[in-house]
Amino acid sequence: MKYLFNVFSRCYSYKPLQTFHFHANLPRNMIENSMFEEEPDVVDLAKDSTTFPALDPDEVTYEPRSSRLLVRGLGENDMDDDEEDCESSARLLGMSFMNRSSAHRSNSSPYTRQAPPRSCSRPSSRTIVVCVLFLVIVASMTMVLYFLPACTFTKAGCPKPNKTNPIEPVYPISTNGELFPWAQLRLPQSIKPLSYDLTLNPDLDKMTFTGRTVINMSILHSTNRIVFHGANLSITKATFMASDVTVLEYKPRQQLAVNFSEELKAGQYCVLTMEYSANFSNTYDGFYNSSYIDKDGNKRVLAATQFEPLSARKAFPCFDEPAFKATFLIKISRKKTYMTLSNMPKAKSTNLSNGLVQDEFEKTSVNMSTYLVAFIVANFTSITKNVSGTQVSVYSVPEKIGHTEYALTITSKLLEFYNNFFDINYPLKKLDLVAIPDFLAGAMENWGLITFRETTLLVGNESSLLEKQVVASVIAHELAHQGNLFLSVRFRALDKDALSSSHAVSTDVNTTEQVEEMFDSVSYEKGASILLMLNASFPGDQQFRKGIIEYLKQFSGLNTDTDDLWNSLTQPTHHMNVSQMMTSWTSQKGFPLVTVNLMGNQVTLTQEHFLLTSDNTTHTSSLWNIPVTYVNDSCSLAPECRQVFTLKNKSDTFKLSKNVTWLKLNYKSTGFYIVDYGKDGWSALTEALSKNVSVLTHEDRASLIHNIFALSRLGRVTFRQVLNLQKYFSLETETSPVMEALLQLNNIYRQLEKRQESNLASRMKNFIRGTFRDLIANQTWDKEENVSKQELRSALLEMACSLNDENCTHQATSLFKKYKDSNGTIRIPGDLQQTVFTVAGQSDETWDTLFNMYVHATYDSEKRKMLKGLASTQNPQRLVQILSSGLRGSLIQTQELPLIISTMCQSFAGCLFAWDFIQENWDRLIEKFPIGSFAIQTIIKSVTSQSSTQAQLNKVQAFFSGLKERGSQMRSVQEALETIKLNRDWMDRNLPTLRRWL
Repeated sequence: MKYLFNVFSRCYSYKPLQTFHFHANLPRNMIENSMFEEEPDVVDLAKDSTTFPALDPDEVTYEPRSSRLLVRGLGENDMDDDEEDCESSARLLGMSFMNRSSAHRSNSSPYTRQAPPRSCSRPSSRTIVVCVLFLVIVASMTMVLYFLPACTFTKAGCPKPNKTNPIEPVYPISTNGELFPWAQLRLPQSIKPLSYDLTLNPDLDKMTFTGRTVINMSILHSTNRIVFHGANLSITKATFMASDVTVLEYKPRQQLAVNFSEELKAGQYCVLTMEYSANFSNTYDGFYNSSYIDKDGNKRVLAATQFEPLSARKAFPCFDEPAFKATFLIKISRKKTYMTLSNMPKAKSTNLSNGLVQDEFEKTSVNMSTYLVAFIVANFTSITKNVSGTQVSVYSVPEKIGHTEYALTITSKLLEFYNNFFDINYPLKKLDLVAIPDFLAGAMENWGLITFRETTLLVGNESSLLEKQVVASVIAHELAHQGNLFLSVRFRALDKDALSSSHAVSTDVNTTEQVEEMFDSVSYEKGASILLMLNASFPGDQQFRKGIIEYLKQFSGLNTDTDDLWNSLTQPTHHMNVSQMMTSWTSQKGFPLVTVNLMGNQVTLTQEHFLLTSDNTTHTSSLWNIPVTYVNDSCSLAPECRQVFTLKNKSDTFKLSKNVTWLKLNYKSTGFYIVDYGKDGWSALTEALSKNVSVLTHEDRASLIHNIFALSRLGRVTFRQVLNLQKYFSLETETSPVMEALLQLNNIYRQLEKRQESNLASRMKNFIRGTFRDLIANQTWDKEENVSKQELRSALLEMACSLNDENCTHQATSLFKKYKDSNGTIRIPGDLQQTVFTVAGQSDETWDTLFNMYVHATYDSEKRKMLKGLASTQNPQRLVQILSSGLRGSLIQTQELPLIISTMCQSFAGCLFAWDFIQENWDRLIEKFPIGSFAIQTIIKSVTSQSSTQAQLNKVQAFFSGLKERGSQMRSVQEALETIKLNRDWMDRNLPTLRRWL
């Protein structure tokens, strides 16, 4: 349903007057305020504030006006002299986790949008689906990073171009030794592609393909060159208007160009045709080969695409920036034993003289960006259902077709729901969902052809409710192009945004590596969180939906700017300035700390930047427009108890109707800020919880736990205050606060372990186990529970077994033996599989058994749990075995390396092996996973996030500083170094307290 929410545009501002094309879409984050800038090997005109001689309008850098939160779309958006073409962008959560999505992705999957822990009080299915509408309003926002010109966002707007001292551009040398006619990272705006006629001839035996691309284009400004993209393509023949031409290449920027002796005139229409050959990509982007083992043990190969964010250029020559939209007519040849899929329905199939079949697909019905183009060559099978005139199909390898029924059912229901909810029907005749055996991202919302990891699409009838919920969440995310935003996800986004190495939702990006890195929790979950906060600040529960529907209908196919959305959301009867509020959250990094001072019935609120930093000289004067929600001791649970006060200044005061004992701010944690209640305020809340744990909602209890640990890291509360609050933990029974408490306490335990404070670590282990002893004892090992209870049971038992609780390990060992002896006929409950497999991975004998099960397991979700169990071993030989196997991609797919490393790093010994492995194999890792990608981010975070000594800091700093252009400038490296420093400082400050307490 990305036709509804392909949001937060990838628009690029080159015009002094900024207007935006729009096609039924919502705004998405913009990216300015670059954290890191790399020196270009040629002059980067896009980064320079000067203008250049007007030989071509493309030589001039224009700055955007201050309001830069943009919209994107998939409609037929023409771009002319006075208009800026904005592009739809869609990106998973998720949960990459490998997608995207990062934070959102759990340890069980790199997919960012895996369902995080939820509370015991489950929302209705409708509520969950509606909740899904908040994350990817922002989720697709990250693409804009790459393409925005340099401008630091300020309230005063962007500076005017400096018209003095113009500089001649310095052009680089192309691969054939000629002068390449372009010197910028962004493509010139002289040419607009109108349509592509793309013919592909893949050879799955030789792992190569040939292609023919015909680009019909319009000349917008007179020019003597055409500059576009191509990467790893061998151009064998090129013609322009039937005349042979030479294609120049500049590899560092993956750009191609054709020079002309005579100018192409504005208003002219022309055709560029190129024939080329290439190898299938051996990574997970571009047109890449994949494989799987069928039921008879034979290797089957297929080819699939993943073009977001910058990889369509690896499959065909194109204008590979989202603003350059066009229509696509795609033809693919294949053996008769294969089938093909693309964005549009198949129009016809033709038998070729060489025994192959050529499938031709209908021309795309809307203009599309290249990153949304997709095609697959495989021997998949499908099940299909007609939903409101749309043919919905779910594809998989033949052996797994029995696990597609749930996906088809949930997709059909969601499609009908979104059609009704937004009063806009899905515009295509077909919608395909395809499970790819070897797919790095969690999913990708290609137009009409959504691709998934098998684990995020396929579930059997016997799968647990948790596994089904993950699949439902991912599908809902992709259809709406939105995502579910659960509580723990917002907490992790806060944690990351508290670092000085964070970035604003609107941030300038200057390299392809920075494009990859922007697919993180700040771009995704923070963006979604501030929209959730906006919705929660409205007096009614329908205003947000009504505003969105009005916006979609009023501006469908039209140009818009950011204020059009905010104006649609601002009702005449509600006096909140939505534009002013949202700008304060998107234009600066970080978030506020709100301090409360309660004196009787008078409340004073003060805001400041919540910034974790080891540099005491770092201060900011940032201010936010904060819709502060609050409840008090007389009314704290029901939604009608909630009141709102807007804090716009550094400090402000308001009065309550009567004296109260305590206030709880940020009702149900819908706001993106942290609260400090002061010593008396924390004491009052702690005392209230110790008397009645249900005096606050479970969301509010979870946020108190998160906030006080965060304040402890900041040094604003003592660890003694943290310990006072934790006394109530043993009374807690709800999922979200228990999960947050477990995470925070376990993080301290792991840091003590990696610091080799073995005595303290052992005591901490006993404390955690003792705190939740009664809750653990109440968990059963056979009874099926509802989703929330399954989440709680899974987390508690996995924690207990990881801390070597004797009863837990005994139960898990017994269940694994029964499972093994029954040849799989006795089923392990889905929410207990991870615990059971992890315990099995600790013994050499059961490790071998588990590895054999892994090799022969069919379904990805079960295989990944087995793999995590295998990676949790402490046996050095077996750790080396699975790392080496993952790197080779033999028995373990290379896409699983981030999962393996993150699991290994849960233990001290495993993390040492992982760190050595990364150092020795860095170059091979970045061949498989692009620098800055979520996979690389996950790997770096896994091996560093629990380090807390100066020696560890020195080692990490030395290694990454030596990488130079091979990764030293990644933001994730700066985050890692900053995190280690913060861990070091916290441990140094609190070790004496921990020793006394434990």
